[in-house]
Amino acid sequence: MELPVIVSAVSLVLFLAMSLPICVAMGLSVALALFVGDLPPEFMMQKMYMALDSFPLLAVPLFILSGEIMQKGTMANALLSFSRSLVGHIHGGMAHISVLTSLFYGALCGSAPATVAAVGGIMIPAMEKDNYPLRYATAVNTTAGCLGVLIPPSVPLIIYGTQANISISDLFIAGVGPGIFVGGLLIVMGYIVCRWKHYGNMQPKASAKERLRMLAKSGHALVVPVVVLGGIYGGVVTPTEAGAIAAIYALIVEVFLTKAIGLKGIYEVLWSTFISTATIFIIVAPATALGQLLLIYNTPDVVSNMLSGIIGNKYLLLSAIIIILLITGTFLDTISNIVLLTPLFMPALTQAGVDPVHFGVIMITALAIGFLTPPVGVNLFVGCGISKLSIEELSASILPFLAVLIGALFVIAFVPELSIGLVPVR
Repeated sequence: MELPVIVSAVSLVLFLAMSLPICVAMGLSVALALFVGDLPPEFMMQKMYMALDSFPLLAVPLFILSGEIMQKGTMANALLSFSRSLVGHIHGGMAHISVLTSLFYGALCGSAPATVAAVGGIMIPAMEKDNYPLRYATAVNTTAGCLGVLIPPSVPLIIYGTQANISISDLFIAGVGPGIFVGGLLIVMGYIVCRWKHYGNMQPKASAKERLRMLAKSGHALVVPVVVLGGIYGGVVTPTEAGAIAAIYALIVEVFLTKAIGLKGIYEVLWSTFISTATIFIIVAPATALGQLLLIYNTPDVVSNMLSGIIGNKYLLLSAIIIILLITGTFLDTISNIVLLTPLFMPALTQAGVDPVHFGVIMITALAIGFLTPPVGVNLFVGCGISKLSIEELSASILPFLAVLIGALFVIAFVPELSIGLVPVR
């Protein structure tokens, strides 16, 4: 392995151990590698600029904007009421409502922490009042928030698509089945646990008329995934154009129809979107520069050679990569992992005959689990902020849910039809 690669890897680990922000750590590691390798400093600036000069990447701020509008408006509450009318009468009904609402809301915002904040902010206090232990209520909502990045539109899927140079529309289609599968498993688990431990109070079953009324009430919110995803799958619009449609639609509904957001609210929405977008892009830029540096020194070929002994068995290869992703997901954020590891793993996966769209879903599912594991588990911090539990308390309560998610991850990896069964033949 070349000296600049060794210097960048060692320095990155040291900088992270010093608790430097990930973007600073990666930027400094690239700068040191350029110095050791006697490469021009313009290399870093050029690669960072080119990383953000991407039309598909424009979908990220647009979907973030639409999610922020919906979070501050009425759509989250409308989805909550509709979910309650569907599953509120089943054992563990409030837990099922959290999962189902997160599933719907994930199709609106594409962000795991935003899903926890929007749904958990309402459901955690409501579940506690309804005789659910606070730890369990927080664990359910924190875990269900991961559906925000599995159900399209998904910001991590967009980032992966730009890095792997594959169709984001195909990735969105491939994410539907696994997202519903994981959501279904969480509902089954909630039913078993709540019935066994007698959590919660039984809700009266909603009548067909009440369900129709809730469906009509949530119509504004449910239109978004139908129009956006239908437009993408139908080939009418690109994901970037769909993001613009979602943002404009949400703005019209929440500002002019429901009038839930005023002038001050618009400012808050734009500021939150700016912060979230900057947080993502300030990681994407240096991570791309670092990834390009690794490509220059043929690091992907080195990784392929290291994995050469198991390339003949793609299931063994996927298992090894999944374990790596679960480990790196505990201390690196999702975006950094995608940008750094996608080019490293892709040659070996291609040689093993793994579909890149299928692997994209595997990767995002594995990294979504990282939202639940300290020290970089963002969902944990959001859940603790809502419930006032400590990280240690919530982490312990999350463990059974982690087991279910990891089991689901291997099913998704070993049953590719679950992901690519709906993707058009390429």
